[in-house]
Amino acid sequence: MKKNATHKRARNGLVAALDIGTTKVCCLIARLSGERGKGPGEELKITGIGHQVSKGLRSGTIVDLDETEASIRSTVEAAEQMAGENIQGVVVNLSCGQPKSRLIAYEISIAGHEIGDADLRRILDPSVLTNGLAKERELIHTIPVGYSIDGNRGVRDPRGMFGERLGVNMHVISGLSGAFRNLETGVVRCHLDVDHKVVSPYASGLATLVEDEIQLGVTCIDMGGGTTSISVFFDGELVHTDSIPVGGVHVTNDIARGLSTPLGQAERMKTLYGNALGSASDDREVITAPLVGEEKSSEASHIPRSMLVGIIRPRIEETLEMVRDRLQAAGFDKVAGRRVVLTGGASQLPGVRELASSIINKQVRMGRPKAMEGMAEAITGPAFSTAVGLLHYAISNNAEAPSAAYYPPEQTNRGFGRFGQWIRENF
Repeated sequence: MKKNATHKRARNGLVAALDIGTTKVCCLIARLSGERGKGPGEELKITGIGHQVSKGLRSGTIVDLDETEASIRSTVEAAEQMAGENIQGVVVNLSCGQPKSRLIAYEISIAGHEIGDADLRRILDPSVLTNGLAKERELIHTIPVGYSIDGNRGVRDPRGMFGERLGVNMHVISGLSGAFRNLETGVVRCHLDVDHKVVSPYASGLATLVEDEIQLGVTCIDMGGGTTSISVFFDGELVHTDSIPVGGVHVTNDIARGLSTPLGQAERMKTLYGNALGSASDDREVITAPLVGEEKSSEASHIPRSMLVGIIRPRIEETLEMVRDRLQAAGFDKVAGRRVVLTGGASQLPGVRELASSIINKQVRMGRPKAMEGMAEAITGPAFSTAVGLLHYAISNNAEAPSAAYYPPEQTNRGFGRFGQWIRENF
């Protein structure tokens, strides 16, 4: 969807977010209650909510387009019915496409004159963004994380300053275009336009993090149904994202296989009795586990709760260890400071917070979406962080910022072509 159409829709007052996840689809419709251009004074009021079980997705990726379309259609219709208005376009999340995050840099000559808007447009020229990018990958986000003038870094806004060369450090996120096209097709089939595409960890961070955390450094871990995504914020900007194809569904599958119980019963047992940490009473508490294919309740097995915990804990440990290792491999385990925010539906399992604090060795808090007018109690939990974050993104400056520049391919081995280089220079 072209930007002017998006702006027209925003001026009409409606903003819609569509969170397409492995286990649920959620649509939020909100109306701008403040005046455009007022910045922090501009507020949203949620007027329509729709969510239901997702079908046709696995680990965030569409595997059955027809089922996904049906899920999206019924969810959006429920939100429209509640809002009493129809929407034309949505801001949609991306948890598919194997997103890759990297920091690149680009410099231009400004010949000593005062830096103005024209120079910023030139250094953020979108025409060179796809140079050197693999043809099967597509750009999602290009976020300036800092400018430099004549090699002096840390400049937040170079306009009005003087120098010979203007440079920018750019956080670029790309993903497989095929997965994105499938997702977009599912939305378009429902007669909706895709106004913006936002990676899920970015949206989750916008919904749950406070300003001080974003400035000082924080890692947001969104534990969803099919994926666990990571976003690192520092100095007010998103500097790293990653995604692991493991989530709450895998815990449910482990329980179903380990106890030979139906998936529905495994999910119920996880929700009612599940815990990532054991307790002294677990051996004395007995749980009834119906067996697959057995209709008589007399055929159900009776297991101690400790057996259920013994199945859940290894999977949660594995997931958190993968998160820790990914952060270390990317060099962002120290940059993100001592703060971790856990969100997403799978993070609500008792004991996950304590286990995360032990494995990642950081201070951990549970993240819930920031309060918004009209927000029903049903969507205040961590499972709806991404959907609420999409609304925040829709009205933020990032949604309307000009595209950033891509480092020319012949210079990719120079300057700040690697995250580690940037970390060494800033720390």
